[in-house]
Amino acid sequence: MTARSPTDGRPARSGLFDDAFLKRLEYLEIVSRKRFSALNRGERRSKKLGAGLEFADHRRYSPGDDFRNIDWNVYARLGKLLLRLYEEEEDLFVYVLIDASLSMSVGESAKLDQAKKIGASLAYIALANLDRSSLATFSEKLGSRLLPVRGKSQIFRIFEFLNKVEAGGLTSFEEAMKTFVHDTKRRGLVVVLSDFYAQDGWEGGLNLLRYHRFEPVVIQVTDQRELEPNLRGDILLIDAETKVQKEITLTPRLLQKYREAHAAFCGELEAYCKSHQVPYYQAPVQRPFDEVVMTMLREGGFLV
Repeated sequence: MTARSPTDGRPARSGLFDDAFLKRLEYLEIVSRKRFSALNRGERRSKKLGAGLEFADHRRYSPGDDFRNIDWNVYARLGKLLLRLYEEEEDLFVYVLIDASLSMSVGESAKLDQAKKIGASLAYIALANLDRSSLATFSEKLGSRLLPVRGKSQIFRIFEFLNKVEAGGLTSFEEAMKTFVHDTKRRGLVVVLSDFYAQDGWEGGLNLLRYHRFEPVVIQVTDQRELEPNLRGDILLIDAETKVQKEITLTPRLLQKYREAHAAFCGELEAYCKSHQVPYYQAPVQRPFDEVVMTMLREGGFLV
């Protein structure tokens, strides 16, 4: 069966984004619209100084400035030529950053596929609500990018972009985020989809996003099979990214220690997000992608 557009009937031409995916996408859009209509959406839209209607501040007059913006009341009181500055709304930019490192391909690329589906869903919701959406991948550096687009019909460009994404390379999270913040002029919401198994850690990269006034949203993609591996006895472990090998004897006690270490890793990431008011969600591959997105909509972590 050929997948069709939720908006104009054109073929989606995608194995990952099939008819079932598009139907669920339509439902998510309906839910998001109900949520947006119940809230003051303008509160989340970004502001810039310009020629709008809401007064923001003054600045000194400089030769060449428009005389019509001089605050003559201030001049009458203080004898100073000051210009009135106003706030005007601009489109909210939603950036979806997808971890495409080799660790995301463990388990027949289930984590990468989950990240693609969630990323496409959030991008579509942004497009459907007249915001601008952009996608990028990262591994040892920032990878390919889809520049910001607007309008629901652009979802097919997003599908095309995501269908070409394949896992490869190490995870250098901080290095990738450094490139992103330096190359991205418009601030906005940054949705990071990753397992966060970064060689350089994850804290530095999230700090960079926050320091440069982006609004990060963390979605940790997990796989229950990583937590409960169907392995026992003498085994050879090979790191998916570094290829480092280690022989171990996997006993129930060692497996329990591994579970505890993994839980501590996830707990540290969640605690960081909570302490810095960064929305945090887990997205196990065993959980349908639309349930993850629905949770975000209910909790207000993606109200653009």
